[in-house]
Amino acid sequence: SPHLDVYRFWPTMALSITHRITGVILSVGLLLLAWWLMAAAGDAAGYAAAIAVLGSTPVKVLLAGWLLAFVYHFVNGLRHLSFDAGLGMEKHEARRSGVIAVVVTLLAFALLGWLLFLRHGGAA
Repeated sequence: SPHLDVYRFWPTMALSITHRITGVILSVGLLLLAWWLMAAAGDAAGYAAAIAVLGSTPVKVLLAGWLLAFVYHFVNGLRHLSFDAGLGMEKHEARRSGVIAVVVTLLAFALLGWLLFLRHGGAA
């Protein structure tokens, strides 16, 4: 919009912008998934190299970030679907659903992170 200075920044705007950013992050993460699948379909040496990279601490941190992006994008996507159905469009409803989306995201991320990364002493 040519008149961005007329808008007040609201947390719901941040949630919408974050939804778009997480979509881009997930697209980049898909490249890593495709590489892993191609390595799995290839020879043992290629797969071992992929596992060595994917098992490194920096990549595990990235995987945790992608998990958080996935959970947020999924939960907030459900919120946006409700908007498409005409539900929750009032300002107070949109703000409340935004808070719920963030809380559900953090709880689901904590549970999935525990299941995937920490449940067996960090062996994923």
